[in-house]
Amino acid sequence: MAAKARGNLSRIRMLLLDVDGVLTDGSLLIHPDGSESKWFNVYDGHRIRMWQRAGLLCGLLSGRQSEATLRRAEQLQISLVLQGCGEKLPAFEQVLRDMQLEPEEVAYVGDDWMDLPVFRRVGFAAAVANAPEEVRRHADYVTVCEGGKGAVAEVIEYLLRTTGRWDDLLKPYQV
Repeated sequence: MAAKARGNLSRIRMLLLDVDGVLTDGSLLIHPDGSESKWFNVYDGHRIRMWQRAGLLCGLLSGRQSEATLRRAEQLQISLVLQGCGEKLPAFEQVLRDMQLEPEEVAYVGDDWMDLPVFRRVGFAAAVANAPEEVRRHADYVTVCEGGKGAVAEVIEYLLRTTGRWDDLLKPYQV
């Protein structure tokens, strides 16, 4: 889907991601000992690393608390991980203060109604393809891929291509 004209995407310095339903398909596997497992998409992870190599910031903003999320963040060298955020807007506002960012400098990817208050504040809001219609309607961009199935990779590629950073990031892979 083409993005709605909302602002200058070249101002985006941070990508903030919901986790369950965005970086994962929203499924949880609860083990008998109470621990849980989640499926994360490797393409999303690789694009996050490319985003970081472009000198841009990445953080996670999740409504749930999960050890699996912390492990994935460590693997991707994401140091900003906010979990257990029942209300995401106050956590988002804290990120702005802590990182000294303006709302227009943040892109956010979400999948559910609790993401809408953040959608209204950021410079670029993306919804995954399988988000409810009411959520997709408030997004600047709706992915073709579903959450946990490359949606984050799609958003990152869109932002990096649109801002002219993509070709330089691909140079190490060209033969």
